[in-house]
Amino acid sequence: MTTPRPIADLSADEARRIALRAQGFLGAPDRRSGVRGILRHLGAIQLDTISVLARSHELVPYARLGAVGRKTVEDAYWQDTHSFEYWSHAACILPIEEWPHFAFRRRAYRNRPHWNHELPDGAYDQVIKQLRSEGPLTATELGGAKRTSDWWDWSGSKVAVERALMYGEVVCVERRGWKRLYDLAERAVPEELLHDELDDTECLRRLVRLAGRSLGVGTRADIADYHRLKGEQVDAVIAESGLVPVSVEGWGKPAWADPAALRTPPRGRHRTTLLSPFDSLIWERARTERIFGFTHRLEAYVPKQKRVYGYFAMPVLAGGRLVGRVDPAREGRTLVAKQVTLDGPKAVPAVAQALAEAATWVDCTTVRVERVDAPDLREPLTKELARLIG
Repeated sequence: MTTPRPIADLSADEARRIALRAQGFLGAPDRRSGVRGILRHLGAIQLDTISVLARSHELVPYARLGAVGRKTVEDAYWQDTHSFEYWSHAACILPIEEWPHFAFRRRAYRNRPHWNHELPDGAYDQVIKQLRSEGPLTATELGGAKRTSDWWDWSGSKVAVERALMYGEVVCVERRGWKRLYDLAERAVPEELLHDELDDTECLRRLVRLAGRSLGVGTRADIADYHRLKGEQVDAVIAESGLVPVSVEGWGKPAWADPAALRTPPRGRHRTTLLSPFDSLIWERARTERIFGFTHRLEAYVPKQKRVYGYFAMPVLAGGRLVGRVDPAREGRTLVAKQVTLDGPKAVPAVAQALAEAATWVDCTTVRVERVDAPDLREPLTKELARLIG
């Protein structure tokens, strides 16, 4: 693919600010549209099983809107068929209006020759029949999620319903106690959206356009990663996606931008907050290093003795920069900062503010700091927390 001539040259700082605004961290948040507005704005919100302060899909709107109620978050996602869960960047909550644009992925799954789990004879039809007569149902209600205690040892009904989910015949309409609640797509998806009529090119063009809008500015790899497309899929449609070519100081690779992001300089108030490690601002490691000069790695699956920053280290965003990390836990109504990493003394007020607000959100009345990477900053941090929490 021949890269067209850039229409604009952006400094590294301009690109960073464009990315922050595109992700909802620069400027006044749109509180009237609330959680649903955040979902539409981002295009995808990643789900994950880990819950420390809260689950990641709760932390994402919190990071942008502040202390929005956790029930409010769940209701915003699932009530009134506003969203569906499907495979995007990973398992993600997606706006329901994007159902037609994932037809390319549903077709790919239907044509997939090999699977990790074998589908028992008759199991698929039985699951569809049961959902039609009794649904919505969890995998347990369909006959059991697993055959043994091993997490990968799915039952026949679990294999069948997950296959039906990938094919688009079944939809996850809610997470109930972290279990997927399945229903038939014909019941769960509005009739005007329930089709696979769009060809692959139209689907990909839309998802590339959405990724560019949600990123503000990004390289080919950034754009591909947002909905986990292949590089050649991006190449095939980017010229007609509506995104425009730009160059960014220090990036070393061609970039593409949302033209709306270039029309007005990104200005406004910066949010100070803890970020989920799965937040779309930082979920792509190479992009995070390029934009923020910050190495981000989830260590939950790293052996404890090899962890550097902690099990669920949450980056701290302040002033449009990533200024530290906090590995949190909860003990009753105490938020525990098990390990705090600070980017120097200037980061202390921001980290304290982020911790104090997070504590209030999860109904904790105190914050206890256990370990700080720079021991001489522990006392200033605890004093600032005492001032904020009282």
